[in-house]
Amino acid sequence: MTAPEFPASTTPGVRLPSTPPLALLLDVDGPVASPVTRDVKPGIIADLVALATAGIPVIFNTGRSDTFIREQVMEPMIAAGIPAGTVIHAICEKGAVWFSYTAAGPGPIHVDHELAVPKAYGDDVRRLVAEDYSRHMFFDETKRAMVSVEQHIDVPSADYLAEQKLFDSDAMDLMTRHGMGVVRLEHHAPNSDDEVDYRVDPTIISTDIESVRLGKDLGASRAVELLAAQGITPLAWRTVGDSRTDYAMADWLHHNDHPVKHVDVRPADGVPVKPYDVLTATDLGLGEDVIHDDAGGAYLRSWREAMVG
Repeated sequence: MTAPEFPASTTPGVRLPSTPPLALLLDVDGPVASPVTRDVKPGIIADLVALATAGIPVIFNTGRSDTFIREQVMEPMIAAGIPAGTVIHAICEKGAVWFSYTAAGPGPIHVDHELAVPKAYGDDVRRLVAEDYSRHMFFDETKRAMVSVEQHIDVPSADYLAEQKLFDSDAMDLMTRHGMGVVRLEHHAPNSDDEVDYRVDPTIISTDIESVRLGKDLGASRAVELLAAQGITPLAWRTVGDSRTDYAMADWLHHNDHPVKHVDVRPADGVPVKPYDVLTATDLGLGEDVIHDDAGGAYLRSWREAMVG
């Protein structure tokens, strides 16, 4: 384990000043929730609560819905004992939806409806999944702005990923029939005005169909705004993710002059050269095989030890 980067808080339960030494901006699938079971280990919940109790801003920046965050993260954290007055922020659907919660429960749900996929298209995707792909995936009914389909837990990953390619192709064809410009990875299919407004974004367990204006960078921007509304300006940030797209969090923070280091919990995709430090499990003295929530949990423990003692 590396030496603590920050001084430990000597008064657990008391919020740090308006300039805490660290803020955490966390992707959920992978670093926090297992991509296999889709739930969060009790140890991770305990570390999140301890860090928040010590006054370290904890902010989730995820493609998941607010329902998922409430059930898999918020409710376990409340049960574990979030102190009264401690605020946790959750930015969902890659910036289109956000809410905050305390020990008393969730606050209002905010939705940027201008960033929502048209309902008629979503209805057609729902029918597509029901008719052709229901053995491998399901339509996520909890999304408010994005359209998402997800792998059934009992479906082998290789089987799902093979079927996902077929679904993604059908989803793009469907978008073209709706007159909507779309991009998937390197494949661009502009609309009649030569515009691309939507993205088909595959992950290892899902496909998100979304406005091209959504992304982890938008989530980072919202995170800074939410803390600023509380009068909080962190001295440094740690962003944590499991995919190349998650680097956009640290990219945005660095570009806007916020000191940041990024933790990649699935570096097998390749670690790009960045103007800020990129950390992996090996920086904690762990093996390269320690990935996903095992790596995310190890970093949360290291920050808890540094900040709380």
